[in-house]
Formats: sequence, structure tokens, C-alpha cells
Amino acid sequence: MSTRPEQVLLDLISRGDPFSATSEDGAISLRVDAWAPCIGTAIHDGHRLRDDLAARCLLSDQERRYEEDPHTADLVGALPIVLVCHDSRYEYDLNRPLAQCVYTVAWGKRVWRRPPTQRQRAASHAKHRAFYRVLDALIEAVARRCGGCLVYDVHSYNMRRHGEAAPVFNLGTSQIDMPRWGRLVEHLRTQLAHIALPGIPVQAHCDTVFQGRGYLIAHVNGRHPDVLVIPTEVAKVFMEEDAGELYPRVLADLGTGMKHALSDTAALFARRHTRRRLARRADMLAPGLDPELVAVDRALSRLARGLETLVHVTPLNVARSRRAFLRRGTAPRFTYRPLALDPNRFRAQLYRLPVERIGDPEIQQLYHAVIENLAARIDLITSVGTERFVYNSLRSYGEPDAQDLANARFILHGVDPSAPEPPELDAVAAQRLLREQARAWGMDCRIERSTRLVARAMVNNARKTLLIRTDARFSTTELQALAHHELGIHMATTLNGREQPLRIFGLGLPRNTLTQEGLAILAEYLAGHLTLDRLKGLALRVVAIDLMLRHHDFTRTVQALTGDHGVPREAAFDLAARVHRGGGFTKDYLYLRGLREALGCWQQRSLENLMIGKTSLAALDLIDELRARGVVAPPRLVPAVFTEPGEPDPVVEFVIRSIQAPGRR
Repeated sequence: MSTRPEQVLLDLISRGDPFSATSEDGAISLRVDAWAPCIGTAIHDGHRLRDDLAARCLLSDQERRYEEDPHTADLVGALPIVLVCHDSRYEYDLNRPLAQCVYTVAWGKRVWRRPPTQRQRAASHAKHRAFYRVLDALIEAVARRCGGCLVYDVHSYNMRRHGEAAPVFNLGTSQIDMPRWGRLVEHLRTQLAHIALPGIPVQAHCDTVFQGRGYLIAHVNGRHPDVLVIPTEVAKVFMEEDAGELYPRVLADLGTGMKHALSDTAALFARRHTRRRLARRADMLAPGLDPELVAVDRALSRLARGLETLVHVTPLNVARSRRAFLRRGTAPRFTYRPLALDPNRFRAQLYRLPVERIGDPEIQQLYHAVIENLAARIDLITSVGTERFVYNSLRSYGEPDAQDLANARFILHGVDPSAPEPPELDAVAAQRLLREQARAWGMDCRIERSTRLVARAMVNNARKTLLIRTDARFSTTELQALAHHELGIHMATTLNGREQPLRIFGLGLPRNTLTQEGLAILAEYLAGHLTLDRLKGLALRVVAIDLMLRHHDFTRTVQALTGDHGVPREAAFDLAARVHRGGGFTKDYLYLRGLREALGCWQQRSLENLMIGKTSLAALDLIDELRARGVVAPPRLVPAVFTEPGEPDPVVEFVIRSIQAPGRR
């Protein structure tokens, strides 16, 4: 953030271009990402005290912080216009008129060992005047460009002082023209009351602990009568009040909740009181790419480049192990690719990334979650071939629950009246046909054969390559389904992710495996190529995982699949290898669960934005918002079957609509 004299700040405001700057004396910072009709202020966020005043102050840092409003700048950080004061309110209080802005006694405590001199007071008064000159210019510019202006005057307070009955949120209305603005104030109060915080009951009141009698609203009301200022107090539930210890998870959830509440109310204000009659919540948030976000995103991408789970979990000797097992019954001893990075250094670098610099709290949480996901991934990969692997797999993917197993058993009882289609296409023919399909769909990727696959096909994201197992054979329907699954979803999201301005969507969001596999099976289904035999194969994966977790015995898994379920021995080996590789890989139950979730979502809303990269259904609302804000680009490759589905097999349709989602009774 550049440093600018006050006059330059005023000129930048007048000019109207987006900018981010700090005043020359460091007292205030102003960020204008877009000219939207809402401003967030945090006038008591700062802690700075000039050296000449610090020498005179009787209060400790901790005593001063107790009455300051730390982290309030974080609570308005997602808004497109944010004005923050970095000086302590003990130097000058911007919420008091000029004549009273320098304390003598505050909250029952004498502030100064020796009172500030006339020159020192004059310097503080000058900063007070400068702030309000900038605020006035900012409000006038917003009102001129947008036809109206809403100011959120955000503060925090010590809850203990007011008793346990004090609300988390308090809106002060004593200086608000409630006949004119009351519906908007009530809308904000309702939105705040719906914020969920971990272990903290949330209430939002008006005028319970504060009545909004501060100077900022009085100043604006006196000079800008058509501007709405809402004094908003937040209890310090996000920190230990006395010691000042931060509770990061609470602050993150609070920031995300306030982002939605403030932007939603601002959009309502815009529709009713400005020229923006079609304003959406996303229009009240910072548009485009935050430079700090881009810097963190690029650093994370460089760090995690090439960290492919399936590449490291796939055995190098699977073909030889298959032959030995089928000929002699020798249980496989798989070998794996060495990891070409230092996991301890990797974790240290992950956690050093300055994610806290990202202004939008919800995007900040997303990056924290991706970092935790990558840390879990490195734990999984470094434990390949050890007893720890299965526990790390459970941590990353979970395990099938009773409903997943019930769904699998239900599918396995199904009877397909049609005759099975013969697998007439070998890997060479499949490679040729899939290359033609990739070209037809405009995909710049490679299709290659490999002897090192457990599955019949797999996308290597880092290499933009679809690998086909050399000895695999396919029926025509199976190959069409494979095209929609591997190319239409996995390869498409790989290529789309590479085209995004944020590389996080190439790395993969948390729970992206559930969504990716769910979308892939859904694509097979909507294209009309999902068969009951394919569903049974997915159901057997759930059964195989359950067998692996109960017995941890490769041969016993194969015997159960062949003896109890009639699976041919070679196919049983492949199934067992899928779930026993690495030391116990639990991913494969997610196909059926993901299908149910993807189908349910497809029936209610567009899935297009899930195709921007390796996304997750859990993040779809945020992704929709990011696209509306221009932070992410529309996906180039989207399966046509999402909007123009084919005719599914009636038996398959009945089975899919009969299986139940986890937790449903």
C-alpha cells in the first residue's frame, strides 16, 4: 500500500480510479476497489501512539488495547471501500468532537503522567480534522457516483463490562432517522442475528448497550443528511478481553458472517435508495483480484506444484504383482514412487504463507482450508506403504457409513435384464477414440497408455494426460462413459483450473474428490451411458473398503469378493488393489456418495461453476459469488449433458433414485 499526502488522497478520491493508499503520517489507510454505495470504517482499530505521547502515557499497552477495537478492520475487509484509523483512540478519539477528542481521564483511569502540551494536542487535532476531510470527500464521491451512500461505523466492546446478557451485536439508533431508515436497520439486525459462531449464542439488538451517540454519525448527519450511518458494535467474543489473546476461528466465522450481513444490507440499500436498482450482494463486495490474494495464491501454487496423490499412491509394480497373484496366489508387496520433497520443510513453508493479508475473510478461510488439506495430503503421501497410511486416508477421505453400505448392498441385488455388452475395444483402440473425442471437445491434452495403473484409466493433472492401462478392454458403452467421466469432468476441470486467474482451483479445494467423482458419475448418467453393471462395480468398491478396514488382509478381500459376490478373480484383484494400495486407501466409497450429492445439486441449480477447476459442492455458493465479482473466470469446458441430458436406462434411473444420502432415514 503506497504512502500519500492528504491532498493526493483527496485528488485520488476526486479522480475516481480504484486505489489503495496510506496517509503520509500513517494515521489512516483507504482502499477503494470499486465505487459501490457502501463504506466500511474502523476508526478505533489502531494502537499506534506517537513516541512523544507514549512517554507521557500512564497506561500500559494492554490497558490501552482493552479499550481499543482491534480487528474491526478485518470485519469490514471484504467491502469495496474501507477507511481505517491506525492511531490509538488514546491519541485522539475520532468518535468524539474535536474539542473532546484528547482524553484526560478515560473509563475511570487517568491517561497522562503529564498532560500533552498545546503543540502535541494540536498535532492530534490536525489528524482528527484530516480524517474527517477524507471521510467527507469519500462520502461525497460515493453519493455522486452511486446516488446514495451507506456507512458502516464498526466498533467492538468488552462484553464482560455489560454482563452476560449483552448481545454479540448492538446497533445504535439514537441518531438515525428511523422512520426513514428503520427497515434497513432492522434488515441488518436480522442478518447479524443469523450469524453462527462456534459455541457462542448470537443475539443482535438495537440500543441495548450503546445507543449510537458517537461523533462520526453526528458529523455525517450534519453535513450529509441523505447518507445513512449505522453505528455497529460487536462484542469481543473473538478474543480474550483482558489478555487480548485472539480466537482465530471465531474471528474468521465472525468476519464471514459480517461480510454476508453487511453486503446483503448494502445491496438492499442500493436497490431502494440509489440508482442501482438491480444491485446484488456480490456488487457490494470488492471486485476483481486483490494483489495480496494473488501473491498468496502464487506462492501456494509454487509450493504445491506436482503434489499428486494418485501418482504417489499408485504402485510401480502393479502389473507384475497381478501376474504373481493370479498364477501363484502370492499376496502383493507393492512398491511406490519416492517423494521428491522434504515434508517437514513443505509443512513449514505452508504455514508461513501470509494468508491473513487476504482482505476477504471468507476467501481467507478458504485458503486456510486448502493449506490444511495440503498438509493432510503430504501426511498421506509420506506414509504410503506404512501402517500410518490407512489412518491418514481416513483423515482425508473418511470411511463408508452404514447408509453407504446399505446403498451398496441394494445396488448389488439389482438384476439387469439386458445381456452384457462384450468388451471389444482394446487399449490401442480406446486411445485412438478418446483422442478423437478430446479434439472434438477442444481439449489440449495427451492420451497415453501405461502399465502402472490400478484403475483402467486415470488423469494425471500435472501432465494434462489421460492414462489408459495397457491391458484394459472396454465395451463401446464403457468407453463412452469413460470419455464423459475422465475427459468430460476430470480433464475438463484440470484444463479449466489452469485457465483461472487463481491457481488454487488447479490445486484442489477441500473435499474436491467427493465432488469430482460425483460429477464424473453424474456425467455418465446424464449422457445415458451409466449401466447397472457399472453401478455394481462402484458398489463393490464400497464393500471392498469395508473388508479392508475390518480385516487388513489383501487375500481375504479377494476371497470375499470372489466367494460372496461372484467377482472374477482378476477383477477381484484389481478391486482389492484399489483399496489396499498405499496401506489402505478409502477414497473409492465417495463415488456413490458423490453421485447422490451431485444429482441433488443438479436438480436444484446450475453446476457450471463447479467446472472452473478442482472445486467442491461445499464451496459452490462462494464460487458463484467469486464469479459474480469477477474474481474467477467462466469455465471454458462444460459438459453439454448438464443442460441437455440424454435418456438414462430406466433400471439405472430407478436404482439411482432409490439409493439414499448419508444420514437419511
